[in-house]
Amino acid sequence: MTGTRMPAIVFQGEGRWALEERPQPSIRQPDEVLLQVEACGICGTDLHILEVPPGHPATPGVILGHEVIGRVVEVGPAVTHLRPGDRVAVAPNLYCGVCRFCQRGLYNHCEQFTTLGVFLDGGLAPYEVAPARALFPISPEVPLERAIFTEVLSTVVGGTLQIRLHPGESAVVLGGGPVGLLFIQVLRAGGAGALIAADIAPFRREFARQIGADVVVDPRVEDLEGVVRETTGIGADVVVDAVGSLMTTALRLARPGGTVVLFGMNARARAEVAQYEITRRELRVVGSYVGRHTFPLAIQMLERGVIRPETLVTHRLPLSRFGEGLELLRRGEAVKVMMVPA
Repeated sequence: MTGTRMPAIVFQGEGRWALEERPQPSIRQPDEVLLQVEACGICGTDLHILEVPPGHPATPGVILGHEVIGRVVEVGPAVTHLRPGDRVAVAPNLYCGVCRFCQRGLYNHCEQFTTLGVFLDGGLAPYEVAPARALFPISPEVPLERAIFTEVLSTVVGGTLQIRLHPGESAVVLGGGPVGLLFIQVLRAGGAGALIAADIAPFRREFARQIGADVVVDPRVEDLEGVVRETTGIGADVVVDAVGSLMTTALRLARPGGTVVLFGMNARARAEVAQYEITRRELRVVGSYVGRHTFPLAIQMLERGVIRPETLVTHRLPLSRFGEGLELLRRGEAVKVMMVPA
């Protein structure tokens, strides 16, 4: 395949991207695998990367795309658990395994932490090369529109594992994007009682209702805190900020002794917090970043149909319409945009 070129979505620097012709990648290390990309989702992280100023760092010149499902084309000589034809999900976050945090099992805080599709070439292209350790087999029987959620579901599972929700407990999810909607699905599957969702976009509120929320609120025109109090009586057992800038709101909605999960990420967001309120009401506030060892569980949930997020795929587009996909997401007129390179 030497000399073969392919189209790719390339990050060009602050707020800029382009559809470029790039050399088709090839295996260079014995532990690498060449994949043919079935599909790659556009993520909220991609939107943050392309904001001005950027809400998330990335390497200029890199091929974007980190929510990837692919088929194995070729394996390096050191790869023993995969073979050509296997279908895999890509775990894009790579760690060294030997730094001080990796040795404590905190792989998501690796001192050499890097990400395919953000700092290294990713999957918004027909082919991608990834290390074998980042690839997890997923059944070919799983519909592509469901499989494409593997990466983002794995991060949500990282958050729900920290919540320890008991059946019947109430939950509030702030934000109705793909992450928020997946939180709703997972919490509902885990036995949540009253489940309240809040989002400013009518399109997303309707999806929250369809996906399992009992109460859906537009916080711009409704008293969200009043709705939560009326629904739960004492405040929510669990509140999830899936946006990344709603910490103060989340703290107000939690009951005394409740749990607040800060999941969404916005590097520019700042919050003024009264520490007294956290102490006095004995709130448990946890951050959740990426997750650790959650890919197998996410795949298991998708393969067994415990979580069926395929209805959240609102658009399926070729690479040439990447810009359209971005604008749909920015305007709140799409939930999950799936790019299909072929």
